[in-house]
Amino acid sequence: MAEVRNKQVVLKNFVVGFPKESDMDIVEGTITLKVPEDSSDVLLKNLYLSCDPYMRLLMTKEEDLSLGVVTYTLHSPLTGNGVSEVVESRDPDYEKGDLVYGMTKWEEYSLIPSSQILFKIVHTDVPLSYYTGILGMPGLTAYGGFFDVSSPKKGDNVFVSAAAGAVGQLVGQFAKLSGCYVVGSAGSKEKVDLLKNKLGFDEAFNYKEEPDLNAALKRYFREGIDIYFENVGGKTLDTVLPNMRLHGRIPVCGMISQYNLTQPEGVTNLAHLIFKRVKMEGFNVNDFCHLFPKFLEFALPLIREGKVVYVEDIVEGLENAPAALVGLYTGANVGKQVVVVAHE
Repeated sequence: MAEVRNKQVVLKNFVVGFPKESDMDIVEGTITLKVPEDSSDVLLKNLYLSCDPYMRLLMTKEEDLSLGVVTYTLHSPLTGNGVSEVVESRDPDYEKGDLVYGMTKWEEYSLIPSSQILFKIVHTDVPLSYYTGILGMPGLTAYGGFFDVSSPKKGDNVFVSAAAGAVGQLVGQFAKLSGCYVVGSAGSKEKVDLLKNKLGFDEAFNYKEEPDLNAALKRYFREGIDIYFENVGGKTLDTVLPNMRLHGRIPVCGMISQYNLTQPEGVTNLAHLIFKRVKMEGFNVNDFCHLFPKFLEFALPLIREGKVVYVEDIVEGLENAPAALVGLYTGANVGKQVVVVAHE
């Protein structure tokens, strides 16, 4: 049996506040490239790993999180979504050489239960890395969150926070394809230019340069907001609420501004949900797994025809993964953050 090096990113410390690179370690072990005879596991060579904001929550002690999710284990590899190649399999659904997308570990090779694989990749005329983003969890999140939860109508006024991120950039483009007026907020001039000049948003602004967010929203939404696609939370949500229109919708996708706070910020304007009959609904990508075939039918032609653009921030090498993940929480990434572990 061949034994090879297996570099891993493991959790060194549980995180309080903002994560640091030093909260993770790069360790080198070995792995035998063989699946046990009595197992239905699959041995994967990891190619691309996805850096996602929710991973910060899993770096917290389970008793401190109180969200009913299983957090990471100290001195064990992080887990997350990734694109991998099957090295060996005892499951008849997967053969050597198959490309797959699903939950894997932050390491070069992973032995995982076949139930963790979400699907086999058959459409390879698009970049494989897209399956960590537009054709993976972020894409399905944007699709289900916008079309299912938001119930958009042509002419709706749509505001997207964290609009240059993995999900936000897609929501804005899906909204434009639906005939909506779309404004996005982001944290740098580069990202604002990206939203307006490459992704087709009607308007965009740098929230860090707006001393009065309420004034900014009134500038771009004189008649109010029909759909606020929530990725940020905190003060942004509190300011959006009075600017919602009657029967507005707020799909709650994420609250990245709150993940690193020891004491989350309060929201004071919730009464506007009553006054304006606003529907505010949280969701998870797992709510839309049944829509995945329909989503692929929707997204693949748009990608092939260039009607939807997807921006990635690519980092090479597993050793650079901790910095890439930490960078999500300071806005260092432009587009979907992807770590290349190995090339095909």
